[in-house]
Amino acid sequence: MSVVRSAVTGVGSFLPEQVVTNADLAKIVDTSDEWIQERTGIKQRHRARDDQPTSDLATEAAKRALVDAGRTVADVDLIIVATTTPDMTFPSVASIVQRKLGAPTCIAFDVQAVCSGFVYALSVADGFVARGLAKCALVIGAEEMTRLMDWTDRSTCVLFGDGAGCVVVEPREGQGTKADQGLLGFALRCDGTKTDLLYVDGGPATTGTVGHLRMAGNQVFRHAVVNIAEAITSACVASGIEVADVDWFVPHQANQRIIKGVGDRLGLDENKVISTVAMHANTSAASIPLALDAAIQDGRIKRGDLVLLEAMGGGLTWGACAFRL
Repeated sequence: MSVVRSAVTGVGSFLPEQVVTNADLAKIVDTSDEWIQERTGIKQRHRARDDQPTSDLATEAAKRALVDAGRTVADVDLIIVATTTPDMTFPSVASIVQRKLGAPTCIAFDVQAVCSGFVYALSVADGFVARGLAKCALVIGAEEMTRLMDWTDRSTCVLFGDGAGCVVVEPREGQGTKADQGLLGFALRCDGTKTDLLYVDGGPATTGTVGHLRMAGNQVFRHAVVNIAEAITSACVASGIEVADVDWFVPHQANQRIIKGVGDRLGLDENKVISTVAMHANTSAASIPLALDAAIQDGRIKRGDLVLLEAMGGGLTWGACAFRL
């Protein structure tokens, strides 16, 4: 039976030029390179300039993804940006990206699910593309998490960085099997009773300020390993695949211990796991497309490979997606 799949046809990413090492952070907060690496696996992160908003990062990633897909800005008819650090309260980052790209009038909006945002945004794009409502979608994860840091809190400020990644999603005809190119299945979750575990202590309707990120790290870690593993299993069932079928696992790059914990729980071969957390730190919704692009660029992930994505973020939100590149 012939079906229309939403396929990833291009990938691109962008990182700000400024690199902040663990040694740099040790100069402003009570920490050390050894302490950070032992607990998180992070060695460095990128930080945007003061005059470089989230939309700038998103726009550059989108340009690179379009080149990779062999498409032009004129082809774009849908832009979805997953972000928790927008340029402004409104308009959306997506609408600003549309203007900066010079894209034609199209559908453009943001998705807010924090670190899970990219997986959520992919599922939304699938609803448009697979149903014929869009033919060339940009799905972007773009964050400037360093804007939310309390630089006196060593438990959080060492964890995050800035960056953006984008995929181009287009319709492709398939046979309705796991061999099809395209998005195969999702599992998305949210437990709003856990909002106090990971949040920002400000907002326009409460304090009228941006606020700072706060996290109960140990509790988030415990929820992450269990919940992510369940979502991955469910996404595999929805996709008609087994975990063992997966060629590459591209997790949210939050913490190397979480990445390892999820992999161990699922029995994943560590050689199939893509990890960029050491060089990028946690870039929230940008982390998956950044890691995906890095692994494509270095030749590990190739066209036809079966890829599994997962993420967990504030909300608590979490989810997983399987697709064939």
